[in-house]
Amino acid sequence: MATETATDVFEEHRPLLTGVAYRMLGRAADAEDVVQDAWLRWSAADREDVREPRAFLVRITTRLALDRLRQVQSRRESYVGPWLPEPVVTDFGPAAPDTAERAMLADSVSLAVLVVLESLSPLERAVFVLREAFGFPYGEIATALDRSEAAVRQLAGRARRHVDEGRPRYDVDPVERRVLTERFLAAAAGGDLEQLMALLAPDARLVGDSGGKAKAPLRIMETADKVGRFLAAVAQGAEDAFEFRFMEVNGAPALLALADGKPDALFQIEVRDGRIQCVYIVRNPDKLHAVDIG
Repeated sequence: MATETATDVFEEHRPLLTGVAYRMLGRAADAEDVVQDAWLRWSAADREDVREPRAFLVRITTRLALDRLRQVQSRRESYVGPWLPEPVVTDFGPAAPDTAERAMLADSVSLAVLVVLESLSPLERAVFVLREAFGFPYGEIATALDRSEAAVRQLAGRARRHVDEGRPRYDVDPVERRVLTERFLAAAAGGDLEQLMALLAPDARLVGDSGGKAKAPLRIMETADKVGRFLAAVAQGAEDAFEFRFMEVNGAPALLALADGKPDALFQIEVRDGRIQCVYIVRNPDKLHAVDIG
């Protein structure tokens, strides 16, 4: 296999490999590093014996991501404040022409699901990502992880139960979510506490990720009263300091706040029964660099 052909094969599968690595690690930079390492392994491999390049590349990427995940998990134990995945602009493009497949991909990369995946063991997370997000057969996953198929099925069942317990149990129409996001922006930017309280569910939560590098709550805030008052207080005198842009991030509408043309904060909401259940705010500047503002 010529070098050019090896490159073409790898580039063909790069979106899949990046998708696997990002869902495994929750950080675009780590995923890119893993995919680059996978390329080095692929380019140095004896490819004449590789019958299925896709399976081979996924196996390499998964194992490299597992090694990286074990490293980053120890770093996250000392993370300042709540940890959220690094937001990425999602464009599934021709990889998911089917509406149902696109919805599945969007759900598997949502902030809420990625937060739940953080509580899984590395092996459980790998099995969940390969099985639930990309539909790999159990036998192929077993080969990738060097485990028996029976062990993989057990890991899959355990991971699925855990994710089902922790993930939001509601479906939201994308148009409804966009409308509520726009109303949330208007109420929050204007410091309208009464309107915020009307939008927030009574048990609403706010999760802010700053990594200690920007101002954000260092603990998860709970109840509509606390969340609403915090957002209204933050808005005081700040309505003219930011430019807001809508974009699709991690499969759902999000608001990007720009200060002097640079990303300052990203807001995304979870919705249940027409009310805002959770507000995610990412302010760690290290995590906002992956949000392409064009």
